[in-house]
Amino acid sequence: MPEAPSTSSPSRKPVGLDPDRPSIARIYDGFLGGDNFYEVDRVVMARIRQAVPEAVHIALGNRGFHNRALRMLANQTKIRQFVDCGSGLPTAENTHQIVQRIHKATSVVYIDNDPVVLAHGRALLAENDFTHMVEADIFSPQEVLGNEEVLRHIDFSEPVALLQVGTMHHFEGDGVADIMREYVDALPSGSYVVLSHFFDPEVPELTEIAKRIEQILVRGPLGAGRFRTRAEIEAMMAGLELLRPDATSEPGLAICDEWWPDGPRLTPLSDAARCVAGIVGRKP
Repeated sequence: MPEAPSTSSPSRKPVGLDPDRPSIARIYDGFLGGDNFYEVDRVVMARIRQAVPEAVHIALGNRGFHNRALRMLANQTKIRQFVDCGSGLPTAENTHQIVQRIHKATSVVYIDNDPVVLAHGRALLAENDFTHMVEADIFSPQEVLGNEEVLRHIDFSEPVALLQVGTMHHFEGDGVADIMREYVDALPSGSYVVLSHFFDPEVPELTEIAKRIEQILVRGPLGAGRFRTRAEIEAMMAGLELLRPDATSEPGLAICDEWWPDGPRLTPLSDAARCVAGIVGRKP
């Protein structure tokens, strides 16, 4: 098994209130229209926008996929417990808001290890008896799966929905498939995994866009943000029955904006929007 990165790696060390380190959670929130970012985050966001003016479409596409996948699971399956890894700062249409709107008593556990994210989340969820915020490193599956609070609220003898939405591209190294395998192995039959990831479509003009953003993320102070290929992303879903991303395509990965869209597309997708992809699988 590939060696895990050091806990001192920028992709794993919590940022907290450090004003000198950009935060993945704050930058993502900023691209979604939030204002909980610092100057150091604004600088990274500006560099990304300068390199790829339509980069905001990556964040928006990722969020849209998240929302549609959750509505599908809440409406069309009997799953009533969700584990959301790397939840980030609370924003519009969080996991618990979507699924509990359909079934109020659905249990949702958010996992993060950044103190600011944890504080915001716990304040937001203080009066929600079915939703909980747990501190753990999502890149250490056993730390998550063995956490006492997770086990208090999630029954792993019953199907679970595991979310890794916009998380695994922040893991540096070759061990992403191994991490996902640990999670999948721990899930009972009938569980679902929802995953989205920065995507290298292996088309020259789109790969060039992906590499431009990747250089800023990986070589900058964030230290992580890999764009991976279809084969690399689908390898993270080994052992799962993949769902069709629309009515006509084969099961597997799809551009986030094209995964079961809410209606007809009236405007063409930008090239940047084609550089983030989503996939959903069921454990047999």
